[in-house]
Amino acid sequence: MPTFSSLPFFRKITHSPAPVRTLSVLGLAIACAGMASNTHAQSGEGQSNTMTEEIVITSSRIPTPRSQIGTSVSILDEFDLQAHGNLSLVDVLRQAPAIGSNSNGGTGKTTTLRVRGEEGFRTLTILDGMRIQDPSAPQIATSFEHILSSGVSRVEILRGPQGLAYGADAGGVINISTRNTDQGFFANADAQAGEFGTQQLGVNLGGGNGTVDYYLSATDFESDGYNTRTSDTVLQDDDGYENTTLHGRIGFALSDELRIDLTHRDMDAASEHDGCFAGTTVHDCVNTNDLSASRIEISYEGGAFKHSFAYNNTDTERTIYALGSPSFSTDGELERWEYIGSTTAFAGFDLVWGADQEQALNQGTGRDNTGVFVEYLSDFSERFFITAGLRHDDNDDFGSNTSHRLSGAYLFDLADGATFKLKSAFGSGFRAPSPYEISYNSGPFAYPPAAGTALLQEESEGWEIGAEYFSGGLHLEAVYFDQDVENAIEFDLATFSGYLQDIGTSSSKGVELIAEIPLNDSFQLQGNYTYNDTERPDGTQRLRRPENLLNVGILYSGLNNRLNINGFYRSQANAVDSGGAIEDFNVVDLTASYQVSESLRLYGRVENLFDEDYQEVLGFNTAGRAAYVGINFQFAGQ
Repeated sequence: MPTFSSLPFFRKITHSPAPVRTLSVLGLAIACAGMASNTHAQSGEGQSNTMTEEIVITSSRIPTPRSQIGTSVSILDEFDLQAHGNLSLVDVLRQAPAIGSNSNGGTGKTTTLRVRGEEGFRTLTILDGMRIQDPSAPQIATSFEHILSSGVSRVEILRGPQGLAYGADAGGVINISTRNTDQGFFANADAQAGEFGTQQLGVNLGGGNGTVDYYLSATDFESDGYNTRTSDTVLQDDDGYENTTLHGRIGFALSDELRIDLTHRDMDAASEHDGCFAGTTVHDCVNTNDLSASRIEISYEGGAFKHSFAYNNTDTERTIYALGSPSFSTDGELERWEYIGSTTAFAGFDLVWGADQEQALNQGTGRDNTGVFVEYLSDFSERFFITAGLRHDDNDDFGSNTSHRLSGAYLFDLADGATFKLKSAFGSGFRAPSPYEISYNSGPFAYPPAAGTALLQEESEGWEIGAEYFSGGLHLEAVYFDQDVENAIEFDLATFSGYLQDIGTSSSKGVELIAEIPLNDSFQLQGNYTYNDTERPDGTQRLRRPENLLNVGILYSGLNNRLNINGFYRSQANAVDSGGAIEDFNVVDLTASYQVSESLRLYGRVENLFDEDYQEVLGFNTAGRAAYVGINFQFAGQ
């Protein structure tokens, strides 16, 4: 059976020079947009502008209509998450614009998610307000491999060094939310099973009555896995994974102005792998990861002013077991106090301001960082919107740093209710070397050239300019981005000596093209293409950053929306690893669901439909064709 990679269009996308690729995808989007416009005209569908009604929180930490923001934000809602159907959230995120990921062997194995080519530890991840970075990890990165999609209802992705209010770095912000439970009661149970002895059970329930609202989620996942290392050609044992996650949220409206929210998350995971010791292959290896995160927030909203005070604590313990005995362990704690204020009291503009104090500990050593920020948001025009902000950080070890952000958006009203937006943003950030990076280079495991290397802080800045067109459900977007990281810190993948610093500028620049096109009442086309040119200071390509990322989805809904069939194609081309070039690949997934009754839904999916043989990281296998089926029961009451 032919794969999409054998079709002329996809050969052109993955192997042509950048200008041809860009024009090819843009041409497809324009052609489909014209077809969609004709479909709307013939069917007499309304032309209401849905994008102006969509609210974004992540850009400036206050609710803002998406049409008014100058930054680039991708949104995945509950419909998108259900349409993809993947068990691991990162497998859904990787199909969003400008996101690439690499896994050392599938679900539960070490996974890096990169936004616009930046490392995962340069991207801030928030879940229901909690910072869930792993403070026990070498670079306080997010362990994306342990975040399951169960219970998640919305994800906002702020792309680039624009996270002024968060103190975020070059990658941006990924803001994850569980289900809203303002009114009524709901409960659902979900069970699915499939290839590699995989099974998952999940229960979610929540409710609210205007005074109290709550949400509880429990998910248990296990899989026998498959042989992850290509070097294991003898035993070829399966490398399994287990994950149990409990998540809870409860809120109390103490009065019309005062509210308190409590959130807690517990995650226990264990992942099998090979190669516990350097130079040998030991098959009985297990990594355990135990995370406990809590947050309490008190918010007050009176008149034109709003204030929020929050405390967040994240505790993580990781242990590596070899032949049944612990061989290495590390623990970390992230403690954060935060205040956010905002006002709409001034004519022509709004203000957002805040202060935070964060302490990161790894193996008992760490540092404090204190930050303050203020941002101006214009409110003087219905067409032209600008923001301007400054942030100042004081780090125990690396002194004072000032970062900034400036953004703008201008709207043009077109015929038939359509809107065209021009946007631009410029921002900066910094990242101090983690306590682990510093201590590792001075510890017994490091050796030249990393041993004794005094690491400098990273500084990042970037700018972007783009345009969006939206009319009803039709959305087209094109963005050019250019961002730099000074003195990037990377682990020495060549000799494993420790942490090295690329003195100079590491760059990432390219083009993002995004399309959401309703073809008719039943079919919708989604797609995004990213061309990303990355360079280290010596001019070589940055590792594991593909130049070309393409995602295309075709969604069908019929039988009064009871039957849904969705096909997703993703392609990666022109990436390199420390051992050489990574072969280009094309993968197709297929999902389907049928709503048997108001309470019962049956679903299934086939991942890697055409059994593509590929690698994301040299030396590690990926899964072949795999099928899964599931059943979901939901109850909603008053």
